[in-house]
Amino acid sequence: MGNEKTEEKSLNFIEQIVEEDLKSGKHGGAIQTRFPPEPNGYLHIGHAKAITVSFGIAQKYNGKCNLRFDDTNPTTEETEYVESIKNDVRWLGYEWDGEYFASDYFGQLYEFAIDLIKKGLAYVDDSSPEEIAEMKGNPSKPGIESPYRSRSVEENLRLFEGMKNEEFPDGSRVLRAKVDMTSPNMHMRDPIIYRIKHEHHHRTGDEWCIYPMYDFAHGQSDSIEKVTHSLCSLEFIHHRPLYDWFIEKLEIFPSRQIEFARMNVSYMITSKRKLLKLVQDGLVSGWDDPRMPTIAGMRRRGYPPEAIVNFCNRAGVAKRDNVIEIELLEFSVREILNKTTDRVMGVLNPLKLIITNYPEGQTEMMEMENNPEDENSGSREVPFSRELYIEREDFMEDPPRKFFRMGPGRNVRLKGAYILHCEDYKKDPETGEILEVYCTYYPESRSGSDTSGIKAKGTLHWVSIPHAVKAEVRMYDRLFTDETPTAHEDKDFLEFFNEDSLKVNNNVFVEPSLKTVEPGTRLQFMRKGYFCVDSDSSVDKPVFNLTVTLKDSWKKKK
Repeated sequence: MGNEKTEEKSLNFIEQIVEEDLKSGKHGGAIQTRFPPEPNGYLHIGHAKAITVSFGIAQKYNGKCNLRFDDTNPTTEETEYVESIKNDVRWLGYEWDGEYFASDYFGQLYEFAIDLIKKGLAYVDDSSPEEIAEMKGNPSKPGIESPYRSRSVEENLRLFEGMKNEEFPDGSRVLRAKVDMTSPNMHMRDPIIYRIKHEHHHRTGDEWCIYPMYDFAHGQSDSIEKVTHSLCSLEFIHHRPLYDWFIEKLEIFPSRQIEFARMNVSYMITSKRKLLKLVQDGLVSGWDDPRMPTIAGMRRRGYPPEAIVNFCNRAGVAKRDNVIEIELLEFSVREILNKTTDRVMGVLNPLKLIITNYPEGQTEMMEMENNPEDENSGSREVPFSRELYIEREDFMEDPPRKFFRMGPGRNVRLKGAYILHCEDYKKDPETGEILEVYCTYYPESRSGSDTSGIKAKGTLHWVSIPHAVKAEVRMYDRLFTDETPTAHEDKDFLEFFNEDSLKVNNNVFVEPSLKTVEPGTRLQFMRKGYFCVDSDSSVDKPVFNLTVTLKDSWKKKK
């Protein structure tokens, strides 16, 4: 019994509902969910959460999950978005059972509307949008019934058919459900269920000039597909009574809407309208800018799909909205990258080092382990020579006692190579900048066969100058300086735009193995962070995006 209680506690509230339905034999023990995005933009982290919930429930209970495009608004929807959505869902590791469009059901939805009219539950309203809004009142004031509410069934059928047959201009008439103008729920005050739009649809072309509203299309589409559990975010909780009303009055399959907290992540925004503004104002390079919270942006930045799924699962399924710390997302990213990425060497702020007792013109190949976390990752050879680049911050003229990197008179090991002894350095007399560092090496101290007996506390990464490949590195930071940039009523979210969220470094040198690495490849630059090869990368100019630092540096920065 104890084990059963523990198992029960570990279920989220949606899983509890599903298990109760399965035990009672509801819907014949079948579980059918769906993910219903509108194809009017790119998916973001909030959609990733919805994907993991809807597909995850179906997977856990041997059910099915459909992908359905809510394409009821021809003004904003494009085939480009349909394809990007399918790509993102697959990239996250999910495959849908059925692929549908709300537009598949336009004929059936029209018949549903006719059914409501015949039952006296829908009417054509000639009022203007402003008049309808005024008649609806507000939450503390009951609405006023439209003068067209009492039209006969015959007149409503004739006018609705006229709307369908292009007899009336846009905005001149709508079809409204006859529900309750005194309801405290504004969605129940005779909602509009059809409007006239003479616009070309991305799938149905010019076949229709009337289009159903979301509230009318959504629940009925669920019902047509026999969706047992219609999972959506909390913003739709006030739509549920209307969802249920349509199903009841149409006497169709009783899909059940269940709401859960949407994914809000600190330092991110998930409003498509605000994300579009960032793109249109040129504050980001596009929907797939690596700073964007879009799935395309996170993919380009180098976030592994498993990390995003793990993050969504760790955040859990809640009944109340809250803000999840971005550090949890970054932890989930590091966790996967640590296990899966090869360790390579790249110097981001180069300082020239010369090994004065190393033979001129000589090159040795040093064997480097690709990934100590993966025994099957193998190794590679990296060229070593007399002249190297090291990181500028790895040298100090007068280092403190606990500085275990390079300084005059100190020993330090080069990763996978030799121990060096720092002899001298050269400075620019005008600026004081260190120009070169001079060292000697211990020939018997080679890694893997060290017989020198010399000790070195620090280990540095490096790149051989004759073999170095010049590259561009894009250092990305959080897009906003405030945890909740859209939560301030008195301020525009753009006031919190982080002007330092992108810094481009064109003076980076990497080991030669990275010259031909494919875009999308994820790597760890030793001691610097995790990086991903950008889609702009070429053999002539490799480009690397900072995915995430090796450790959380944000709190230190603050």
